[in-house]
Amino acid sequence: MTDRILILDFGSQVTQLIARRVREAGVYCEIWPYFRGEPDAIRAFEPAGLILSGGPASVTEAESPRPPQGVFDLGMPVLGICYGQQAMMQALGGAVEPGDEREFGRAEVDVQAASPLFEHVWHAGERHTVWMSHGDRVNALAPGFHVIATSKGAPFAAIADEARRFYGVQFHPEVVHTPDGAQLLANFVHRICGCGGDWTMAAFRAAEIAKIREKVGDAKVICGLSGGVDSAVAAVLVHEAIGDQLTCIFVDTGLLRAGEAEQVVTLFREHYNIPLVHVDAAETFLTRLEGVDDPERKRKIIGATFIDVFDEESAKIGGAEFLVQGTLYPDVIESVSAIGGPSVTIKSHHNVGGLPDYMKLKLLEPLRELFKDEVRALGRELGLDEAFVGRHPFPGPGLAIRMPGMISGDKLAILRAADRIYLEEIRAHGLYDQIWQAFAVLLPVRTVGVMGDQRTYDYACALRAVTSTDGMTADYFPFPHDFLGRVATRIINEVKGINRVTYDITSKPPGTIEWE
Repeated sequence: MTDRILILDFGSQVTQLIARRVREAGVYCEIWPYFRGEPDAIRAFEPAGLILSGGPASVTEAESPRPPQGVFDLGMPVLGICYGQQAMMQALGGAVEPGDEREFGRAEVDVQAASPLFEHVWHAGERHTVWMSHGDRVNALAPGFHVIATSKGAPFAAIADEARRFYGVQFHPEVVHTPDGAQLLANFVHRICGCGGDWTMAAFRAAEIAKIREKVGDAKVICGLSGGVDSAVAAVLVHEAIGDQLTCIFVDTGLLRAGEAEQVVTLFREHYNIPLVHVDAAETFLTRLEGVDDPERKRKIIGATFIDVFDEESAKIGGAEFLVQGTLYPDVIESVSAIGGPSVTIKSHHNVGGLPDYMKLKLLEPLRELFKDEVRALGRELGLDEAFVGRHPFPGPGLAIRMPGMISGDKLAILRAADRIYLEEIRAHGLYDQIWQAFAVLLPVRTVGVMGDQRTYDYACALRAVTSTDGMTADYFPFPHDFLGRVATRIINEVKGINRVTYDITSKPPGTIEWE
């Protein structure tokens, strides 16, 4: 069995980044909400070590989340990060107090002693930059611990009990703002936990194919293709495992970008020779969306219509027992609140929420252990074309949520044309791979313009491009003004129906990446 690390989540916004760093070190890991981490469950999982995440609560409050009793008696290494460090100290006999000096943002730590956690990265007497985000701080160490690094606002910025292989850091090594953080986490999983670093996409591919074959047997399987990377990679992986037992159903909603439907059909029918049913359902979707302008209603209508069309087509195939879904690990994690409470719905997701009971299909989710960048890596491992694998994320509801207000076929054609020009220019200038996501938005307002000495009254278009590592936070891409001018000129000259172009420079938060 591959070495593995278990992360107990106390509600930090960046817990997923811990998992990403551990996996980048070649070690498989999972994130569990802290209350699932009972000793028997942990033993059954057989991790080589535990990481306790940060969190928004204060351990000085009676109702704050705590590590389950017995976690520190399992005999395995533990790393506590921020709240995790404080929770560990409180559980083992130390003390935590509200800090007089809060630390948020970049801070400097002074390394006080050598440690396996710092090996070949930090040395005693050095000063290094880290990212802090805390109010409380440890003010008394538990027996057996000593200080290995300090900061101005945290005299116990890093601590260690080498005998029990327990470590704690007040800063966040998982974020990119701690430059050496990934190496510190690699030291924990390799040097302290003894993990070998053999979790690769090739190993995942082989293991998952074996699991799919065992689970499916000789049953029929269907897969709903959306035109995106996730469902395509899932379908190719399942086809490699079971061949023509798989049939893909591509529901063309009429809400895709220019040329995407043709690309999907060509990829699956001609390149991979995977059985594919192509359903042109654009008229059905447009009819159901007529007169709807609320973004949540749009999403729900599109999701329900997709299921209706998919169900009708799958009934024609007959006899299928399994449905392939491109569920990713962030969807799995976010379905369980780490602090056991309700979470606010920012947006409904297109393929989240399960199937209607009447469909009676068992789910096959071969990507549910992977993050988005890992899905791309698996796609490359499976031989998918780089132009397809490296495409920017595209929402399930498609262009419908890039068109605030009501939807029509004419407006979709206008938006599709503007979006095509924008992406053409981004690719032509070699910028595509520097951007997380780029797209055009057709605004529900008309503006006055002058073209050829004639008054125009047409739509305004907004351009959006962001940089991000994981989609959780994002900032706008700093295009040169001459680039934006060129794109605006092309759109206005070539797309009938648009006479004004703007550029969206809102970050996430406070905005979201998509407009709806």
